[in-house]
Amino acid sequence: MGFKGYSQQKDSVRYYYNKMLYPTKSSDIPLAIQYYTAQSEKYLAAHNDYEAIKALRMIAIGQNEIGNTYDSESAAVQAISLIENSPHTDTLIESRVGIYNQLGKIYRASDQFEKAIGAYNLALQFSRRTADSMTLINNKGTIYKDSKKYQKALQQFNLAFQKKNSNLYPQQLARVLDNMGYVQSKLNNPNALPNLNRALQIRDSLHDVMGIFSSNKHLALYYMERGDKQLAQSFSTKAYEAANKINSLSYLEEALSLFAIMTNDPKIAQLNTITDSIAKEKQLAQNKNAYLKYNVEKERKNTMAAQLLQEKEKGQKLLYMSLGIFATVLAVCIIMILRARHKKEKVRQVYNTEARISKKVHDEVANDLYQVMVKLQQSDQNKETLLDDIESIYNKTRDISKENSAVEVSENFTEQLTDLLLSYKSDRTAVITQNISKMNWKAVSNLKKITIYRVLKELMTNMSKHSQAPLVAISFSQNNNKINITYSDNGVGCKIKNKNGLQNAENRIQTLRGTINFESKPNEGFKAKITL
Repeated sequence: MGFKGYSQQKDSVRYYYNKMLYPTKSSDIPLAIQYYTAQSEKYLAAHNDYEAIKALRMIAIGQNEIGNTYDSESAAVQAISLIENSPHTDTLIESRVGIYNQLGKIYRASDQFEKAIGAYNLALQFSRRTADSMTLINNKGTIYKDSKKYQKALQQFNLAFQKKNSNLYPQQLARVLDNMGYVQSKLNNPNALPNLNRALQIRDSLHDVMGIFSSNKHLALYYMERGDKQLAQSFSTKAYEAANKINSLSYLEEALSLFAIMTNDPKIAQLNTITDSIAKEKQLAQNKNAYLKYNVEKERKNTMAAQLLQEKEKGQKLLYMSLGIFATVLAVCIIMILRARHKKEKVRQVYNTEARISKKVHDEVANDLYQVMVKLQQSDQNKETLLDDIESIYNKTRDISKENSAVEVSENFTEQLTDLLLSYKSDRTAVITQNISKMNWKAVSNLKKITIYRVLKELMTNMSKHSQAPLVAISFSQNNNKINITYSDNGVGCKIKNKNGLQNAENRIQTLRGTINFESKPNEGFKAKITL
């Protein structure tokens, strides 16, 4: 039983929603207004602001459609007040868009064009759907159309027409095409009549009575301005028939005014002008009264809010002080932790360096030295051979010392780096450098130069020991603050599964936030690309 009741309520909402937005007979909109008025009173009494705002928005739409601008504005103002005082303002985006749009229509009706544009712009800030954006941009265009700024109006209509997937929203598209055709007719644009006819075709297919009225009205004016009284009379009659179906005094007044325009009697034209002026002055007075009531109520609420705000500010100051103290303590703790980690990392690096040097001394010096000691114990060993072995041990010791000693970067770094690279040149290995002398080394920091020196030394040493390369080429280039170095040799190559000795070179480059990439395959040489 409960589910059935819910289903009936849901059907009622859909039923009156369709009557409001897609009326087919004269009683539809007044009936829908009556329904939504009862709904708004029920939800306001239950303090259900969300549903009350939705109902008030529908009332504002309906009242405006039947010409009750004052009642439309009153409903819109009440809805805005609920939104501004709601704790869930961010969830009422769709309602906010609809109500700002409605206010734009009200301002337009009272010739407050700047305010109307402002209301539509506010609505566009919150609009998320293509259909809504098309409607709002179209409505902005109608403001420029009313104020006879036809080029500006056409820009807005073109913008709405070019919206992505505009064809998926035929009702909005027809509205845009109809208005576009009207302003094009004022500008003597040949596309005016095709657009007006296309808009009418779409509206006929949708049985959009209000849209059919608007299209026939614009077509009547089009032919009237071009002196075709027969077609003007035909479309005016169709507009009058549509107005009778809507059963709205405002629509009937517009339809009858078309016939009045076609007469040549200047007194009737003067009557129309005076009637329009009186109606607009009356509407302006009603609008001022509505907003005066709203502003008085808003001021009263603002006074109460100010008192509450003072109390809140006292509590917030205490909260901010507590948060500030907590943030300071937290920052100190983080700094201490980071310092401890940095110190630990430095210790780890020193340990790794010491371990690497120790291993190298053991593998390259101590083992050779032990071999010499064994030879000394043999009486038949040649003195010259022993001296050569000792000299070899000395050279290895010197190389290890050079590798791990500090690098003194000279002013002529080009010459220093060239000497290093060419020192690996031998009878079986040719070393070629490219663009090293074109580099602006003075613009490069000493730390970067030391890193480049050490990394290239490791690459060249690795080549000398393992590559058996007949040719080594190192090229340099400079792009703003970036240095690019490409190393390649045509040696035996290798499978780069783990980088072993190359890990030191990679660590040095990464320390300065640079990159080094290795590329090698067996019998295909070795390449390295450095960016620093």
